[in-house]
Amino acid sequence: MITIEEIKANEQIRTYIKKADESMLALGYTEHSFAHVTKVSETSKEILLTLGYDAREAELAQIAGYLHDIGNVVNRVDHAQSGAIMAFRILDNLGADAEDIATIVTAIGNHDEGTAFPVNAVAAAVILADKTDVRRTRVRNRDFSTFDIHDRVNYAAHTSHTYITEDKKEIVLEINLDTSISSIMDYFEIFMERMMLCRRAAEKLGMQFALVINNQRVL
Repeated sequence: MITIEEIKANEQIRTYIKKADESMLALGYTEHSFAHVTKVSETSKEILLTLGYDAREAELAQIAGYLHDIGNVVNRVDHAQSGAIMAFRILDNLGADAEDIATIVTAIGNHDEGTAFPVNAVAAAVILADKTDVRRTRVRNRDFSTFDIHDRVNYAAHTSHTYITEDKKEIVLEINLDTSISSIMDYFEIFMERMMLCRRAAEKLGMQFALVINNQRVL
């Protein structure tokens, strides 16, 4: 069985992640490199483990989360589908089991809000982990006067925390947002589609999705 350790140690994969992020930097996007994919990977795993899924399914989510953005090396447009095809080839060449490949590729191909749907538990976990990664350290532009709305919203997020409630009925994204940098309306302008996708993903896992900004529940 393919493991997350093998995936992280694979130089081909590391190169694709690095080069994909270089493209994102050139296009003016926030960080999509090892910090992002590692966070998505670990959060995906923890979501499923917390909900009682078995360790193998959680590891498949971890692998899918780590690989989910490699398609950006091809183009930002349809990067989920490009990444799924790339992941299929990589995993097949590594001798991964067909069932595992199918689960991982499906999750990668269904993580971008333009075309995504939480078709299975692994896909739902990756969606939730990816769309809730809102943090100041993802902003690479150091010239505040040239910030676009994505820069402002991420930079305004002093802290963000995603957690599942003790009764396992809700998954909550809690953000401490500096409204002198970005308004709550700014957040909704760029993230509403993502939050609706998070709602569908949470429902796939038998939960509701909640968004709390500055200690006030807004979704």
